[in-house]
Amino acid sequence: MTGRPGGRPLVPAYLSTGGVARPSRPQLERLSVLVGTGTSPPAGLPAAQLALLDALVDGSLTVVEAAALLRLPVSAVRVLAGELVDRELVRARAPIPPARRFDPDLLERVADGLRALKHN
Repeated sequence: MTGRPGGRPLVPAYLSTGGVARPSRPQLERLSVLVGTGTSPPAGLPAAQLALLDALVDGSLTVVEAAALLRLPVSAVRVLAGELVDRELVRARAPIPPARRFDPDLLERVADGLRALKHN
């Protein structure tokens, strides 16, 4: 988690997950939103999971944001977050889908209507 001056972490990423290589929740995507539940963590929680919970104290983060903040690979954060979701310490929400493009004719009619209201 904390790195050396050369940029490499002191602990390999796979050790931060306790040697687990696959997330328990495969539906966790890079843009899944993580939110802490506010539940007190149990004693003995690994340091990487505690660091993730600490990162979520002030709000929510996507998996990729949490990975950047913790300086861990996204795959490792997916494993950590999946375990915290299983323990009900974190909630995960699917990524927000990209908005569909609006119909240009509808936008033009709305703009015309607003212009008409402005001139009245």
